[in-house]
Amino acid sequence: MFGRYVVLPRKYNGNARKIKENPFAFLKKSAYNVKRILVCFIQNQRGKASVLMEKEITTFISYLHNIKKTSNNTEMSYKRDLEKMEHFLVRNGIQNVEDVTEEALGEYVKYLEDNHFATATVSRNVASIKAFFHFMQQEGILKEDVAGNLKAPKIEKKIPEVMSPEEVVRLLEQPNGNSPKEIRDKAMLELLYATGIRVSELIALKISDVNMQMNYLICHAGKERIIPFGGAAKNALERYLDGVREAMLEDKKSDILFANCSGLPMSRQGFWKLIKHYAQKADIKADITPHTLRHSFAAHLVENGADLRSVQEMLGHSDISTTQIYAHLNHNRIREVYAKAHPRG
Repeated sequence: MFGRYVVLPRKYNGNARKIKENPFAFLKKSAYNVKRILVCFIQNQRGKASVLMEKEITTFISYLHNIKKTSNNTEMSYKRDLEKMEHFLVRNGIQNVEDVTEEALGEYVKYLEDNHFATATVSRNVASIKAFFHFMQQEGILKEDVAGNLKAPKIEKKIPEVMSPEEVVRLLEQPNGNSPKEIRDKAMLELLYATGIRVSELIALKISDVNMQMNYLICHAGKERIIPFGGAAKNALERYLDGVREAMLEDKKSDILFANCSGLPMSRQGFWKLIKHYAQKADIKADITPHTLRHSFAAHLVENGADLRSVQEMLGHSDISTTQIYAHLNHNRIREVYAKAHPRG
């Protein structure tokens, strides 16, 4: 070193060269380069771990799709939950699925709870993790099911919001014009209430899924099911299919029943806005969502004497305990009627 200069050997020809800079700047740069190398190494290791676990997650999602016949929404939900778990594990030094322990999964659940994730979200994540690791054991990838003892927080079952029959009539009567859009909207609302299908199932329906002669539709989401529909829905559908659908498509080819002008399915957000618009027109004060019509479909069937097994089949519930909540709604309704009508109520 000579004052403000640093003498360094030239890399290739051995001649010395002078660099006019602060001598400590070179050391600073060297430290920075070492840091960059370390960061790149860590990221590379995390990337390798991520790829390793991603392979197992992809295998599991393929199993859900091909064997369990789950819906796209269900598969996306599982994938999001498992990738979130994967990132947590990698950050904590667990590089592949064979290294995951029961304690590590417990720490992850605690992390979700400590970060104020909703109870329902934590419970869903636990269900996804348990299903994934059970599959890993079944496939022989893991010797034991490390998630077998994982506990999900208890969720209070909320009583679903339902509309009165009078409110449903008011809502369904709102699209009453002759424009193609109103005719389509009327058919969608009538079919949604007539069958109780989910919005994701409604917008995915194809022309071939609807039998207009026998008045039923086939729903392919998850376990395939056949659901009948009544005269009001049939009339609205016939009016929509009698030239209106073709006019909206403008010569575009599409097998989607309720396609937009591009021939693509309507988005869930688009239908959400649609139902909010008509609820406002009907002067319904309650917060109406597309799922409210599904709840109302089930509640009104049970209230009028339908057996729970049939309602379970139509709704596509895998567990009848999910359907039983509508029976509780009916009991509450009976109590209200008794309290109002009985002279000593």
